[in-house]
Amino acid sequence: MIRFFSCLATLLLAIGSSHAADNADKLLQHWVWSIAHRIPPETTSEESGYFSIIEGKNHRIYPFTVHTVKIPQVAGITTEYRHNSHADMFFTRLLKTDTLDGKGRTPPLKLASIHTEQVPANDTSRKFAKEHSVPLFPTIKEALTLGSEKLAVDGVLLIAEHGKYPESDTGQFVFPKRRMFAEVAETFRKTGRVVPVFHDKHLADNWKDAKWIYDKAREMNIPMMAGSSLPVLWRYPPVDVRRGAKLKQIVAVSYHRLDSYGFHALEAVQSLAERRAGGETGIKSVQCITGPAVWEAAGQGVYDRRLLDEVLSRLKEQPLPAGKRIEDLVREPILFVIDYRDGLRANIFTLNGAVLEWAAAWKYAERDETASTVFWTQELRPFMHFTYLLMEVEKMMQTGKPAWPVERTLLTSGALDALLVSKRDGGKKLQTPWLDVAYQSQWNWHQPPPPPPGRPIAEQ
Repeated sequence: MIRFFSCLATLLLAIGSSHAADNADKLLQHWVWSIAHRIPPETTSEESGYFSIIEGKNHRIYPFTVHTVKIPQVAGITTEYRHNSHADMFFTRLLKTDTLDGKGRTPPLKLASIHTEQVPANDTSRKFAKEHSVPLFPTIKEALTLGSEKLAVDGVLLIAEHGKYPESDTGQFVFPKRRMFAEVAETFRKTGRVVPVFHDKHLADNWKDAKWIYDKAREMNIPMMAGSSLPVLWRYPPVDVRRGAKLKQIVAVSYHRLDSYGFHALEAVQSLAERRAGGETGIKSVQCITGPAVWEAAGQGVYDRRLLDEVLSRLKEQPLPAGKRIEDLVREPILFVIDYRDGLRANIFTLNGAVLEWAAAWKYAERDETASTVFWTQELRPFMHFTYLLMEVEKMMQTGKPAWPVERTLLTSGALDALLVSKRDGGKKLQTPWLDVAYQSQWNWHQPPPPPPGRPIAEQ
């Protein structure tokens, strides 16, 4: 009650100010939103706020009103839940605040249930479920219905990113994304109701499954978001593609595995490309070039070497050593070449041995103008970049409207599959008429606030 009346007093004083007529509604909405963010995860799914409004001119007190803020309850569906896994990044934020230690913001979502397909020796789902009284269920259906015959949650977090699963012949981990989503969709069908679904990272490791998931969601009118945290990251400098501008070329750098980390690079590039004049038009062809041919491709006009140099100049965590060329530092370079249907070209370099972060540069078509930035991740606990992805998911769970089109991730999922097919087949250029995924995105990136101090990744 003390906290409540403190908020009330602040609200009344603000509304009674000389600017009350303009700001009262905005302040009231902000106050109700702050309640939603303050509710501890152990409370019920609804909290009522009681307050009065003082009119700005004569300070008349109007009758009390009641506002109820519903906190969406979500099912956590995952392949495995362990320390520093993607399930940890999302589910634990709902249990232990967005700093993963109980000291941060409480997200306005409640974890209502957990289903894990695998239980490794370092599993944390059992421990956290017991600590926070979250029921564990052996099946996806039970996690969505809480053991009943009715859909009992307001949303689904589907995290299929870790665990012991085979690799495909193109070098992608074959996570059971389609099967798990199919079980979610079937539960929706049987219960006669759908709720929003967040599908972490790529839709699937192959185009057939990714398109099936997309089509099923559209068929059933399931609100769905997917993708990487990279589009919402800190950018240094804080720049974005000018909306509606014509682009000539994008160059980006990446590192680590081509599937899990290459996908992040594709999402970063796509979040830039979709802002161009005309919006997204789809991808006409792709090619994966490897080895010395990557450096030779510059002389063949495949990519603009000046853009690559500009990207490399942005590296923040591990800048290139003075006087060293990238060719001297990277033994096995890999280049993804992506040609869009409207003439834009994107080039994504994986430069293991020299690069440990993601960065991009782009050239506008109107004049010889370029811009560039590094996409910065917090590589220590609490990995705060996941918070800003989760905040976009929160909006969908509350409104039923995705923050950005799922077509972004349909396209990046299909592009990754085609690029790895090209690599498997010796670098053959692959025409991709099926990637004619056109869409418009109204989403805008904003620089997040500074992250909290990092903690060792072994700590909670």
